[in-house]
Order: sequence, then C-alpha cells, then structure tokens
Amino acid sequence: MGFVVVIPARYESSRLPGKPLMDILGKPMIQWTWQQAKQSGAERIIIATESEKVAGVCRAFGADVCLTGEHHQSGTERIAEVIELCELNEDDIIVNVQGDEPMLPVELIHQVVDGLEQNPHINMATLCEPIESIETLFDPHAVKVSRDINQCAINFSRAPLPWARDNFAKEPKTLPDNWHYKRHIGLYAYRAAFVKQYVAWPECDLEHVEKLEQLRVLWHGEKILVLDALTDAGVGVDTAEDLKTVQRLLSLSVDGQ
Repeated sequence: MGFVVVIPARYESSRLPGKPLMDILGKPMIQWTWQQAKQSGAERIIIATESEKVAGVCRAFGADVCLTGEHHQSGTERIAEVIELCELNEDDIIVNVQGDEPMLPVELIHQVVDGLEQNPHINMATLCEPIESIETLFDPHAVKVSRDINQCAINFSRAPLPWARDNFAKEPKTLPDNWHYKRHIGLYAYRAAFVKQYVAWPECDLEHVEKLEQLRVLWHGEKILVLDALTDAGVGVDTAEDLKTVQRLLSLSVDGQ
C-alpha cells in the first residue's frame, strides 16, 4: 500500500521562531527533512505551512507545498486541512513527519506505515525508544509512554509514569529493574479518515493539561499502536542547542561520505 508524507512546518514556533528556515550547512532545516522523506518512496510528499515565506523557500527547492491556516494548535490539525485542500483519499495512510526532524531515518517512516498495514483495526501508529537515564526520565520535554500487552498506548505523559515508588523514594533516584521506561518519538502514521475524526473531537482536558495532542485519541477510546523503533531516530530540533548538535552531526556525516 502506498502512503503520503505530510511535513508540518510552522514558522511561528514558540520556542524557536523561524525554525523551518534555520540554516544547516547552507540549506534550511526543512529542506533536510524533505530530502530524508523523499528517500521513503512515498507517493507524495507535502510540506504544510502557514507561512508564505516558508512556502516560497520550499517551492524554490522543488517541494510540493500546501499553504494552511494560522489557527492550528497541532501538526495533526494542520494535516487535516491538507487532506481537505489536497483532496487526499480517506483510505490513504498519512505519515506525519515533523519539520524539525532533519535526521529522521527512512526505516522509521516505513515502520509506522507497516504497523498500520498489519493492523487494519488500528487507525494510528507511532514509535518509542528506551529511556536509559534518570535525567531523561525527569525531563518534561521527553514524553513518556506506557503500553499494554498488545503494544498499544495506555498513557503518554511528560511526568515519569509509572511512578517507581521504591526507586524514587530515596536519593539518588534510580531506574527500576522491573520496568523499562520508553520515550515517545513524535512520528505518526494514521488513516486519512481518522484524521478527520480527530479534528472533529474537541480538545480534551488531559490533552490541555499535558499539551500532548495524542491524548485526545486515548480520551475517546481509540487505540494507538506504539512500536519499538528499529533504529535511532536522530536528533530533533526543539532548542538552539539542538540545532548546534544537528549541525555538527550532519557536518560529520557529509564529511564522511
């Protein structure tokens, strides 16, 4: 089955304004993300942005661009508008590749698509990776996910859930031996018809408190398949420090070719 990649690229980022156009080795970050997505074999790759400036830059390097509204609160809401404006089919699998993931491996795009293809009763799939340090576990920017026996999400939180009572009762806190914490990787695949359903639901209380859009899905009783990532997801850019790290790593990668 084919799939469509949509790359939300919001110019007015709250933590790093102008993020999609920030320079990485002479190219804007969004171009690096688009180039990675092109290697996936997607039927179509669409950059979704509210910014005419971003749209112009993306068209200049050959991207398919959909100019969307400024009111969207999440990438999924922006993708819903893309589905409507670009007249995508309701049974299409849509992969949401965030515009600030210039190092995202193609294997992970294929993994979430395969997850939906192999589970026709599930409408949304994403990924996770092990948390190996207390610092990451207590970092609110590292979203934690817990799963059931079928690898479907029970909960997402910025807090260290579940709470390891005995390990966290003393200092220094340590990771428990009998539970393996997982960090959520913000790569999603969903069926286009489900995205339309998602935006028809109002923001739920849990989503509002945690500021995590995927909680709206669980709130309404839907399943989210959460697979263990087949490879390291690379570094996403949330801060200026992240940008420096990505610039350094991509520089090493280019020099090594």
